[in-house]
Amino acid sequence: MSLSHFIRRFLVPRWGISLYYFLKFRCKVSGRAEVDLSPLLTIGRGSEIGSFTKIKATYGPLRIGRDCSIGSGCFISSGAGGLEIGDDCLISPRVTILANNYNYRRMDVPIWRQGCSSKGVRIGGNVWIGSGACVLDGSRIGSGVIVTPNSVVSGNIPDAAIVQGNPAKIIFTRR
Repeated sequence: MSLSHFIRRFLVPRWGISLYYFLKFRCKVSGRAEVDLSPLLTIGRGSEIGSFTKIKATYGPLRIGRDCSIGSGCFISSGAGGLEIGDDCLISPRVTILANNYNYRRMDVPIWRQGCSSKGVRIGGNVWIGSGACVLDGSRIGSGVIVTPNSVVSGNIPDAAIVQGNPAKIIFTRR
């Protein structure tokens, strides 16, 4: 860990990070949220980030669109492939969005020693992700999609779909 990363992560108070993002992007970050102070993170105007949410943009770009609402207790982490959340998205409490994954092909090497890969995650505009849902690396979620609570998204979801389950499957198409 570099010295600048250490300072940004451990020595800058959370209220200072909230003030920084408000002045830079005109968004609201809870003083109880843990948001990386990173040049790789962009938050759109009018977006709100709830208490106890963790947003990590250490290894790749993370873009949150305008007027998004991210509930309490979420975990959002970008990898080298990046993570993009469109405008006007609702992310309910306890949602996990991961844009990286461990390599696990070799049986003779422990998984944690095989390194990580990142395909990235793309979430379109006007998306509602229900409480407790998990969006995994490589996922593409179209615009106008609703992801029901506790679903696991691991692939491509077309526009205007409502998905449910593990893995998430289309149960209805919005008209």
